[in-house]
Amino acid sequence: MSTNVGRPSAVGSPTRRDIAGGIMSDTLDNIGQGSRSGNPFAPARKSLVKGGLVAIVVAAVATALIAFIADLAGISLVVMGAPLQLSGFAMLTVIFAGLGLILAVILARTVRRPRTVFVRTTIALTVLSLVPDLLVPAGTLTRLLLMFTHLVAAAIVIPTIARRLAD
Repeated sequence: MSTNVGRPSAVGSPTRRDIAGGIMSDTLDNIGQGSRSGNPFAPARKSLVKGGLVAIVVAAVATALIAFIADLAGISLVVMGAPLQLSGFAMLTVIFAGLGLILAVILARTVRRPRTVFVRTTIALTVLSLVPDLLVPAGTLTRLLLMFTHLVAAAIVIPTIARRLAD
């Protein structure tokens, strides 16, 4: 920030006028750093979305792979009398992590500290996502497997997206 009240600072950095002057303006380059420009193709939003999508794919593959390995190890994938499909692990990971990415894009446009709000919200939602796994009629190892896949997906997606948000 410039210490010269009312004078522009270096090119590309924020400029400010004193609050008493009634104008306080920041020139920020992208949504990930707090821009409210509304440009859907701003570089940081592309970075947020692109990085988020990569994390979602990695998390989907990871959860399906964990379920595959668990199945090979003899852990039952039967819940409520029906076997869970490996593709179901990946699909639900994509759906819910995708909702998390949408949340991140909205927060980046609307709140002052999007990273903090995103991390707190997604951690709370991850904890809540474990509750059905505790209650589902399935074996203990199956329930632990389900909870583990939630935690793995969250451990991949949350930090990847959070790194791309301003704080």
